[in-house]
Amino acid sequence: MSILRDLLRGGAGSPLSAFGRTRPVASSMSKLGGEAAIISIARRSGRSTIFALEKTEELPDIPHPGLPMSDSVNLESSAPPATTGAPARADLRPENIDDAVIRLAGNSQDGIQTAGAFLARLAGRSDQDVMTYMTIPSTISGGPSLFQVRIGTGEVLSSGDEADFLVAFYQHSYQDNIDFLKEGGVLLYDSDNVEPNLDDKRFVYVGVPITGLTVEALGGTAKDKGKNIFVLGLITKIFSLDVEKLKKVITEKFAGKDESIVNTAMMAFQAGYAYPVGNVLTKRYQFEHIAKAGGRAQITMDGNQALAYGLIAAGVRYGAGYPITPWSSIMEILRSEFPKYGGIFVQAEDELGAVSLSLGFSYSGYLAVTGSAGPGISLKSEAIGWASMAEIPIIICNIQRGGPSTGLPTNVEQSDLHQAIFGSHGDSPRVVLAASTVEDCFYIAIEAARIARKYSTPVLILSDTSLATRIEAFDEPNLAELMVDPKPDLTPRAGGFKPYDLERITQHVPPGTRMLDGKYPLVTGLEHDEHGHPTGSPKLHMAMTAKRRKKLQKLAEEIPVPEVYGDQKGDTLLVGWGSTYGPIHDAVKMAREHREKIGALHLRHVHPLPNGLEKIFAGFKRIVTVEMNDQGLYGFGQLATILRARYCEPKIQSVTKTDGLTFRVKEILQRVFPGKFVSARGYSPNRPVSGNGEQDVELARAESITQGVG
Repeated sequence: MSILRDLLRGGAGSPLSAFGRTRPVASSMSKLGGEAAIISIARRSGRSTIFALEKTEELPDIPHPGLPMSDSVNLESSAPPATTGAPARADLRPENIDDAVIRLAGNSQDGIQTAGAFLARLAGRSDQDVMTYMTIPSTISGGPSLFQVRIGTGEVLSSGDEADFLVAFYQHSYQDNIDFLKEGGVLLYDSDNVEPNLDDKRFVYVGVPITGLTVEALGGTAKDKGKNIFVLGLITKIFSLDVEKLKKVITEKFAGKDESIVNTAMMAFQAGYAYPVGNVLTKRYQFEHIAKAGGRAQITMDGNQALAYGLIAAGVRYGAGYPITPWSSIMEILRSEFPKYGGIFVQAEDELGAVSLSLGFSYSGYLAVTGSAGPGISLKSEAIGWASMAEIPIIICNIQRGGPSTGLPTNVEQSDLHQAIFGSHGDSPRVVLAASTVEDCFYIAIEAARIARKYSTPVLILSDTSLATRIEAFDEPNLAELMVDPKPDLTPRAGGFKPYDLERITQHVPPGTRMLDGKYPLVTGLEHDEHGHPTGSPKLHMAMTAKRRKKLQKLAEEIPVPEVYGDQKGDTLLVGWGSTYGPIHDAVKMAREHREKIGALHLRHVHPLPNGLEKIFAGFKRIVTVEMNDQGLYGFGQLATILRARYCEPKIQSVTKTDGLTFRVKEILQRVFPGKFVSARGYSPNRPVSGNGEQDVELARAESITQGVG
């Protein structure tokens, strides 16, 4: 337990040492101060944007809480201490803010993910809530990439619809991302590579020769490889971030590497931090810091890390896998950490070999794990069917990505739900769980292990690319209460014991367990009798099929009914699963502030569904699932199709998309309330869409490269 605690806290020598531990974030947020010359900035009260009290015909365009901007629009500077377009005197006293969205846009080889991750981890160490979003190209040669980090004083549920602060490294970075910058936002661009349209008066322009200054600071041999850290220094200065904490994060990140690498990073950071921002900005900013007394400390990590450490806490010590994006980082963590607990994780020769090795571990009495993305799960399906028939417990992680086939390897999608539930020959019952947040990735692993052991069944955990790569901060788990002893149950079985008793839920008996009557069970993928002996009896096959089904029905009885967020009864109920949790809840919060009668329900146990959902559905006029998959042949998303089949309820509809991007809050509201929501400028989700959610084909082609799709 002490090892896992150190890992979660990021102790010395830990691969998570760069993530660290902080005090808990405050739950309340202060109002933004200052004025904006270009647009009015919405003030915040509590944790939500304030709408006008009176209800109008249309939902207003949702203002994003952001940076109070200066009066100056064109503040381009080519080199320090240039002052063209800048005010005579800058007010460098930090102005308090409670929320900001920072987007870094460049190429995949620029290290913008590293710089963005540093900001996220610093936020986690500084009593802030944080959520990130990233896109990377799937091609080996690289291409356009972005990293977005939202930092707030209080609960942050989504990564932000619009950026307050955009950093553009190249001309294409500027052109592809400028429509995601809010009006009045700051565009910080590399004036060596970018020529913005200064006639567009919507933004504050800050030109800095990032490439040239980085080369100058590091020497010609370093070229521009440190410009991501140079920009990190600039952002640290502009947002008055904790320099010493950030330097420590950088040092920990590069620990174990050549000392010259650390020194180079520090020189680049110092050069950026020393840049005279007072010559190009009239204000600096500082996040509100409201510490909450008592409570648990925070840890900061991404979803794959949380899932891996959740498996360790759940008592999983063995497993096998095969590398594939975005599952691979879980595999790497388990290969490193399992031996510390006396276990082992094996890289197999292929996907079928990986799941078969894991089944062997589980057969020995130690619950094991395997995982992949959708293509690999397809290859594992035969062995998962064997586990259903033999009733062997096993955990299978599916970190979803765009499909089918190779599809969109680095983009998000929720299109494997039907594969998880139905993806096998014959009637092959299995449990399917879906993590909703990075924190839930940790706890969903513990729940999966509990169910797998209790019901001796395969359990699939669905995550996705968004959760896998997203960084969030959450309260440190209480490991003293959560850690599970993974010892197998070798208690001697009394005479007359039947491992596949038709009247009881099967509990797998590890080999080596003494049978007092001398009758030892068999384990096989063939249909079998109550002792595991193969049989072709029609009656026994029907009875055993019903037995395997009924244990999942028994599980459904113990699953708690999810809580409804927002209105408990009303006009609209949004239903989601997986990583759509944050945007859905933010959408409900904003719609309710406009006096819409709306609630949200998020499913964690997707198969079997908890009993009692029909009572919740009865309280709403329409139910809308929000899913990142296709509407299918019959016009409904994958979850909506299941719910309509289960409840025979025609009022169940769906909002779907397959653009490889996470849902934005505005996008959900426009689709749920067509005609009421004022379209925002920019990417196609905020432009009119057809009733079935299909975007204009030519528009999608034109904008696909913008987000790293394909």
